[in-house]
Amino acid sequence: QLRLADSGGDLVQPGGSLRLSCKFSGFEYIHYAIGWFREAPGKEREGILCENSRDGSTYVADSVKGRFTVTRDEDKHTTYLTMNNMKPDDTAVYYCAAELIDWIASVHEMCTLRRVGYWGQGTQVNVSS
Repeated sequence: QLRLADSGGDLVQPGGSLRLSCKFSGFEYIHYAIGWFREAPGKEREGILCENSRDGSTYVADSVKGRFTVTRDEDKHTTYLTMNNMKPDDTAVYYCAAELIDWIASVHEMCTLRRVGYWGQGTQVNVSS
């Protein structure tokens, strides 16, 4: 059974950094696109980073471009979202997500249209002084 377990949320000061983890199990990473989404109070869930490990394509939302990056450690079955120069607007519940690569047209579609089959449980990030 495919499972995603995200963790690492915390309180961070503006300008600070944080790394979230998403441990995946029950599937082979190479067949799935992985994404990071966030949902702020009163706002829709937003796709911020989606990647296709098969062809190396990546989508990055303008709101996090230049500040957030995604990496993975396949030996540990874990993907990481590293967030730098954080802002109060980054406050949200963050979710990792996965979908079969063959079921999406692109990572752009995955992130912008929320073409997601599997979600993590979410982890809270607060950016405040």
